[in-house]
Amino acid sequence: MSPLNDGVLNHLLRVIDEPDLSSTKYRMHERLASGGMGTIYLAYDAELERPAAVKVLHVPDPSGELEARLIREARIMARLEHPGIVPIHEVGRLACGRVFCAMKYVRGQPLDRYVRDVPDLQTRLRLFLKICETMAFAHDQGIIHRDLKPANIMVGPFGEVLVMDWGLAKSLGTTAGSESAAGSPMAGDDQLTQGGVVAGTPAFMAPEQADGRAQAVDVRADVYGLGGVLYFLLTGKAPGTKDREHPDGQYAPVIRPRFRDSEIPKALDAVCMKALATLPEHRYANGNALAEEISDYLDGRPLQAYRPPLWSRAAAWCSRNKVLLALLGAYLLMRFLLIFLRKS
Repeated sequence: MSPLNDGVLNHLLRVIDEPDLSSTKYRMHERLASGGMGTIYLAYDAELERPAAVKVLHVPDPSGELEARLIREARIMARLEHPGIVPIHEVGRLACGRVFCAMKYVRGQPLDRYVRDVPDLQTRLRLFLKICETMAFAHDQGIIHRDLKPANIMVGPFGEVLVMDWGLAKSLGTTAGSESAAGSPMAGDDQLTQGGVVAGTPAFMAPEQADGRAQAVDVRADVYGLGGVLYFLLTGKAPGTKDREHPDGQYAPVIRPRFRDSEIPKALDAVCMKALATLPEHRYANGNALAEEISDYLDGRPLQAYRPPLWSRAAAWCSRNKVLLALLGAYLLMRFLLIFLRKS
């Protein structure tokens, strides 16, 4: 018997790994992505005649831990009914025992790829504002994401922005209409929030999260992640990681965006660095506060994080009050002409 070559072996492994959806209303189409917990497939909903994304655990889970995490993620997403969060269709179990969840199929590109063709800063900021507004809604519902980064943000063909991958999300406490958040954490929270456990992406992770200080992780950890996304939109780079070589274990300072590109406006540099502050209390309070700051910048209003020089503030005031200045100028001109005519 001749040995199997690598190509044939890999094909067999993929076939074995592919879930059997015959017991559901979904028909397999193709594999979209794979992670540590499960694989996402593009499928066809035969009942509603629409595409769907189906996330399936890699293998049956006798311990129940992975199942709990997948169900927990689905419940969190179901709670967060917002245009910036993917709707969940259902959760179920396949004939082989694997748990799956079906959700809306999102067409588009991850933010880190999408912005390669978006050089305009204003357009990038308006995309970022949508991300902030989505997270502001989640924070208002008592949910933090804990893994915000450009790769977890999808931009659709019509400019719609969706925050993806809520597998590390955490419920902070009681929220209206959420029984699971009241009194006890959602299933699977314990394993992901206990002290010393680090989960997330280091380059976009808040210091308190990277240190495993679970009790210190709140909405301001997401503000740090949002600051990392803004940093990427301004510089094309991640803000950085902890300097493990440092003798006292402190974090190496994030390089200011303007040090990477002097064309970046000072105001945005200040907003970004406030969001990326090492201490949580020095950051914006939540996603809504950061969204308001970005809105103020886009509308030319004063910012919390940056106070420009007096001449710059005066110029900005004049720019915002052109009509008032024109009327004042016309009045003064008329007064001057009247005085001149009386003397002549």
